[in-house]
Amino acid sequence: MRSFHRLVLAAFPLITLVGARSYSRHFPITIGRPSTDGTYTIQDYYQGEDFFKYLMIFHLPSDWDFYTGSDPVGGNVIYQNKSAAQSERLAYVNSDGTTVLAVDSTSTVAAGGDRDAVRITSQNSYNSGLFIMDASKMPVGCSTWPSFWTVGPNWPYGGEIDIVEGINDQAKNQMTLHSGTSHSCTIDTDDSSEFTGSVLSSNCYSTETSDSGCSIMDSSSTSFAYGFNNAGGGVFALLWDNSAGMSMWHFARADIPSDLTARAPTPSNWGTPSGFWSAQTCDITDNFYEHQMVIDTTICGNWAGGAYSQSGCPGTCTDMVANASNYVDAKWVLNYVAVYQ
Repeated sequence: MRSFHRLVLAAFPLITLVGARSYSRHFPITIGRPSTDGTYTIQDYYQGEDFFKYLMIFHLPSDWDFYTGSDPVGGNVIYQNKSAAQSERLAYVNSDGTTVLAVDSTSTVAAGGDRDAVRITSQNSYNSGLFIMDASKMPVGCSTWPSFWTVGPNWPYGGEIDIVEGINDQAKNQMTLHSGTSHSCTIDTDDSSEFTGSVLSSNCYSTETSDSGCSIMDSSSTSFAYGFNNAGGGVFALLWDNSAGMSMWHFARADIPSDLTARAPTPSNWGTPSGFWSAQTCDITDNFYEHQMVIDTTICGNWAGGAYSQSGCPGTCTDMVANASNYVDAKWVLNYVAVYQ
């Protein structure tokens, strides 16, 4: 439900390294296809300063870009560049190596005004793979709209995959695919045994004026917001397999598979996913390509603001923006983000 702000991404020059290795890693990287036993190997691994540092030795910019344009979903935010975000303590690394991406929670802002925030986009792009986010906390609070997603060029034609997304005091994670071509993409609602979540909408086709996509709500109360944070966070996983489809899992901290902890993930052992979009009812290859990862938090906007009065939150969304204390916990605390192939 991120709307046509995807078009803005395409307007900025980016270094796109499709299938390329990324150099800011803490251990050797092997790039390859899944082995016969279904185990995946690391292509890109981001932890701590990997989200921020400049790779001068390779004459490359940092692995992630800080987006600084206006928020195309109409949120009450001003996205900061890297230096400003670090200066304001909106993007930093804790002593334990976790990475924090936050919304300003100290400034005086008028009702309906804008708060400083952070949105980052990966330099590398992908056409398949196993995408992992391990976070100990995600942004919470009325008016917040956090998300971890991937997006292709020329939205919606290159597609969008929302791995983590929700608004206000939503209790469970909402997973969504957005397709923009004439090639069919729907959720296979005839076989509910393929996933554990609940279908919210089955047609993935999206346009600038109608972009709800095809969504599945996770069944777990630890998959989003306060429930996620109170469980010590956890892992979100997207397996993008062009021949099989899109599968998404959420694991609470205590339930993270041992093979994933060992950096030898074998999704075939993970059980039924929270969400699944079958290649039999969705043309994966034609609808999803050259995706970059995005992590952001906006405030209000066309979804969180539009649904605010139905969310059980006090007052109005624009009034909430003025309450700095509401954003003390509006922050991502990331252990790592990884892409396996």
